[in-house]
Amino acid sequence: MKAFRLTKSLVALLLSLVTILTSLNTRAEPAPEFQLDHVALSVADVDASAEFYHNILGLEEINNRTQIAGIRWFRFFDGRELHLISLLNDEVKVNKAVHFALTATNFDAFIDRLDANGIVYSDWPGEEGRINQRADGVQQVFIQDPDGYWIEVNSAR
Repeated sequence: MKAFRLTKSLVALLLSLVTILTSLNTRAEPAPEFQLDHVALSVADVDASAEFYHNILGLEEINNRTQIAGIRWFRFFDGRELHLISLLNDEVKVNKAVHFALTATNFDAFIDRLDANGIVYSDWPGEEGRINQRADGVQQVFIQDPDGYWIEVNSAR
């Protein structure tokens, strides 16, 4: 009789452990959600790059909270930031598939700005002066900053 009670107690204990372990698995934390905070680019000449991002893309320069010389910060219109960093001497190698994309509120005015400033733009295949039209009707062009980074500007809005 004692062996039966001991076995019954052991079974009860095991069932309790299984219940506890099962409940732990169902209480897993939800996966985190992310939103873009900033983009950082390694640049050769921070002043030349800053001029490009301010004058051509119209980004507002903001306080560089690191206060480290050779770094300049800019704000996109949605509050996200672009950090230009000229602290490394490594060569930057990029291709067109490595790019970031911006949507212009007035795409035609942006093309006019590129033309007025002599900035070369191309479609995705690389034909200069051409505007690409995607299957969904969005227009897009690709430009490069002074360090060769590719930037897509489109009319998605």
